Amino acid sequence: MSSPKHERTSPDGVGAVPYLPLSSDEEAAASEQSIGKLVGDATQHLSTLVRAEIELAKAELAQEAKKALKGTVFFLIALTVFLYSTFFLFLLIAEGLSDWWGIRWPAFATVFGLMLVTTGATAFLGWRKVKKLRAPERTISSVKETAEAFKRKQAEDDDLPSTQG
Repeated sequence: MSSPKHERTSPDGVGAVPYLPLSSDEEAAASEQSIGKLVGDATQHLSTLVRAEIELAKAELAQEAKKALKGTVFFLIALTVFLYSTFFLFLLIAEGLSDWWGIRWPAFATVFGLMLVTTGATAFLGWRKVKKLRAPERTISSVKETAEAFKRKQAEDDDLPSTQG
């Protein structure tokens, strides 16, 4: 893991995410280090970068999962009310057939209608909550920026003349 001085908390209150400092006091001493040490440092920085990307993805997906859970609750309420309303549908049919013009079945029809309205309203609320879900945009943009940086670095390295001969 990275050190506590290399962690930041995002503006929306998501937990600390490790990051790589853009410059350091150690850059001057870097020219005096061995290639093995530089490769080791690069590997460590790459590892920290990958962990940071994973932590960012986790934070964003957890936030979206909470929204999805709220929408799912409304769908479950809608399903429950619908399942209970089917009982009244069967009672409505039975009373309608037995009392063809009696006074009881309009009451059952009213209850069934109200339950359908409740089902429709809760399904609509659940649909609105689920519709607000979005992709983890910060993670996607960060991964694209990292890929671009690697491509630029690779292009720079390819442009350097070879010292082997």
